[in-house]
Amino acid sequence: MNHGNLTRNMAKGIKELRKRIDESNIPSSKLDESINIATWNIREFGKKKRKKLALHLIAEVLGQFDLISVVEVRDNLSDLQEVLNILGPYWRVIYSDYNTDRAGNRERIAYVYDKRAVTFTGLAAEADTPRKKITVEYNGKKVKEYVSLISWWRSPFMASFRAGSFDFILLSAHIRWDSSGGEESRVRGLQLLADWVDKRRKEKHVSCKDFIVLGDFNIPEEDDELYQAITSRGLRVPGAMRGNHGSNLAREKIYDQILHYPSETGTFTDFGGVLDFYKGNHSKLFPETPMTKTEFTYQMSDHLPLWVQLKTNDEDEKLEQILNG
Repeated sequence: MNHGNLTRNMAKGIKELRKRIDESNIPSSKLDESINIATWNIREFGKKKRKKLALHLIAEVLGQFDLISVVEVRDNLSDLQEVLNILGPYWRVIYSDYNTDRAGNRERIAYVYDKRAVTFTGLAAEADTPRKKITVEYNGKKVKEYVSLISWWRSPFMASFRAGSFDFILLSAHIRWDSSGGEESRVRGLQLLADWVDKRRKEKHVSCKDFIVLGDFNIPEEDDELYQAITSRGLRVPGAMRGNHGSNLAREKIYDQILHYPSETGTFTDFGGVLDFYKGNHSKLFPETPMTKTEFTYQMSDHLPLWVQLKTNDEDEKLEQILNG
């Protein structure tokens, strides 16, 4: 970690954050054996310049993992670049483009990763919604066009990676929060995402069938039709994360998710959870810098990172599949 020159108050804030990180009991990953992945919505990251200390704290949080899906990255990438500089020379990023309309909110999705643990293997693309062929009129003539059946507002973004002998695709999404279309529109979007992933992983020439779906789905709880929609095609929460994994600061809402297919159960270790950097109080993270809780959320975030550990040595599993095939 390249923190460089720090003031006394900045050092105090980083020291306090490290204490809270230690209390989260995140196990160390092992090269070619395991990696720690996470998803984190960093509130409006890049919309307005953050305090220098906030960028150092964000880097400390990201540095606990090997690969992180960062949601709500805005069009201006200067703060993200500064965080990468703090993380050091081994860190890389892959990010999507942004849409300038209100629904797109000028947001990107980014994958931040440590190249010593994870390799990007070439696929990086937004997930297009299914299209239907219809007849439209153009310059007085009727022509056939393919049009999307639904808008995701912000397109899910996927990228392929390899760690150890394990190849996988992460697909991250930020599902709409705006309620103008009613909850039904959000359910429809989540159902479409579940359908899309299920269909894509069954394609003959898909580069990898091991999909891990993650991001901010704005799902309040499991007993909700939003959760039922995203899990309707078989996606499930890893065993290590079952139970209380609330990712808002109050820890009672499961807005963020990491989901996989049961066939990939052996991919996950018994470790996973939430990194609670808030701990009910933000004042010690920003010593002698008075701010309200809301102001704090625009410096750090109103979401906590959700994480899980993956096994990356799957050679034995592959041999068993051959023997039992």
